[in-house]
Amino acid sequence: MQKSECHGGTQLRNRKAGSCDQRTSSSIQIKHRTTVQQSNSSSSTSSPETARKLHPRPSDKLNPKTINPGLRETKHPYTFVSKEGFRELLLVQGAPEKAVPLLPRLIPVLKAALVHLDDEVFARGLNALVQLSVVVGPSLNDHLKHLLTSLSKRLREKKFKEPITSALQKLEQHGGNGTLIIIKSKIPTYCSICC
Repeated sequence: MQKSECHGGTQLRNRKAGSCDQRTSSSIQIKHRTTVQQSNSSSSTSSPETARKLHPRPSDKLNPKTINPGLRETKHPYTFVSKEGFRELLLVQGAPEKAVPLLPRLIPVLKAALVHLDDEVFARGLNALVQLSVVVGPSLNDHLKHLLTSLSKRLREKKFKEPITSALQKLEQHGGNGTLIIIKSKIPTYCSICC
């Protein structure tokens, strides 16, 4: 093929066939860009795994392993979302099997809520602790000592005495005798259900 300049474009002449193919430089550039874009897009969507990473499914966002409950939220509607989200996660089918391995990650979040200065945040943390104890039962005993220090400090405040005592009784009810021993060791003034 031979190139020769023609009015506003490039003329390609095929020697054997004698035919002319006239293309403008802009159409060559457009075809080149389209080819590059197609090769880029085909490489990015070539595997189904990459497509999933680009567009996560809604169920991925609700996976208990990826959720960090924001129990320390103080602004509406985040307070409602954190409280209800935590509750609903504990209601899903198979929640005990899913929640027990997550306890080491959930305990610091609960502890942060229980030491928070805001009374509403503390109350949400206390409620979440009770909900968690209902689901995981005695599995919580290994982590309970980290949380009871915060409860014993708030137990001195008159407005929290009844809710904390009620929560401790529910912890004992769901955790068994092992829980009672741990509670008595951390809070000597605690009176059990059976007393």
